[in-house]
Amino acid sequence: MVSNAIDRMEPTARALLAAVLEGSDDAIVSKSLDGTILTWNHAAERLFGHSATEAVGKSISILIPEDRQSEEREIIETVRLGRRYQKLDTVRRGKDGELIDLSLTVVPVRAETGQIVGATKIARDITALRDGERQALLARELNHRIKNLFALATSLVSQSAREATTTAELETILNARLAALARAHDLTLPDLGDVTSEERTTSLLSLLSAILAPYGEAPNARVDVDGDDVELGGRALTSLALLLHELATNAVKYGGLSKPEGRLRVAVSVGSSFVHLAWIERGGPVPALRGGPEGFGSHLERVCLRGLAATLSRRWNPEGLEVDLEIPVDRVRE
Repeated sequence: MVSNAIDRMEPTARALLAAVLEGSDDAIVSKSLDGTILTWNHAAERLFGHSATEAVGKSISILIPEDRQSEEREIIETVRLGRRYQKLDTVRRGKDGELIDLSLTVVPVRAETGQIVGATKIARDITALRDGERQALLARELNHRIKNLFALATSLVSQSAREATTTAELETILNARLAALARAHDLTLPDLGDVTSEERTTSLLSLLSAILAPYGEAPNARVDVDGDDVELGGRALTSLALLLHELATNAVKYGGLSKPEGRLRVAVSVGSSFVHLAWIERGGPVPALRGGPEGFGSHLERVCLRGLAATLSRRWNPEGLEVDLEIPVDRVRE
């Protein structure tokens, strides 16, 4: 196999090859077609935390997260066909359990007969690159959210001024709505500065109430939320909160909550496989499908939907916008 071919090489060439493998900054690992690890260089030790003694002879599955097992099977099938995987951005698991962002190249290994007997994997750590991308996305999101906050604050002042009859009443109404808006934003993003804080969880109806509270207070309630409730896992909370916040922001800026007589109804139903959320706006301007360049809100929506494995559809009816959101139950509870 691979080691036999290396053993038959001229000593100088073998030494040069060994120097390249051990001196590489990229993790280089070879494996058989059944997934058994055959070779493991120093960079692999540094990247994954397993020593060569610990790794060689073990299954490559020690590096693969549960949700990536099908990916490894696809790679092996491609290798069997004599093709290579190149620059596959993926995730692998280190010895300490931490996930590592990688750029992966997989090359088939052939015996002297031409038969494919294994594969060589070259893994490059792209954690810093991914961190940079996440920071850029976070900066864009922060800029977007600040602009929306000013728009929402302006709308709240206008709505409150129409309802209040005295300055004191205006202060009371506005303070209550701004406090509710702050609570919604506290749920929308985790505390990025507190790395020791526990993972946040809440229920879907509680999340909806927090996000929509500034626009649905008694006695002239403009928002009706009802239906089944479901506990949200920490992973789902941020994506779902951002998505609902975007819908609420658009309703206040352009839709059913942009006019004093406007109304919003949100109905939740939880089935065995999916959570369905119906978002129904009434009493706003006649909705029209907005064209033009795609904004950051649309990009953020796609990211959130992808994170939830969810689908979202819009119907621009004359009486108001209707949105249907479907999320797998298991993703909601993650």
